[in-house]
Amino acid sequence: MIGSIVSAVIIGAIIGALARLIVPGRQNFSWGLTLVVGIVAALIGTLIASALGFANTRGIDWWEHILQLALAVLGVLLVVQMGARKTR
Repeated sequence: MIGSIVSAVIIGAIIGALARLIVPGRQNFSWGLTLVVGIVAALIGTLIASALGFANTRGIDWWEHILQLALAVLGVLLVVQMGARKTR
């Protein structure tokens, strides 16, 4: 249980940072929010991958990580759009 939480935080931080690098332009929000977006994307991605049956494969679960990264990119785009609406 504790190992799962720690791995979710670590994977979430990596995925959130990668998503922020992939999204073009400047993002005006904190790294803490990036971590939250990454963790949420990692958890949702794992749930979807488990439901589709490709979360537990031998070796590295590349498809699961790609799904998590795609969800994190969508999350970063959503946060950027929400921030743009507040400044208008």
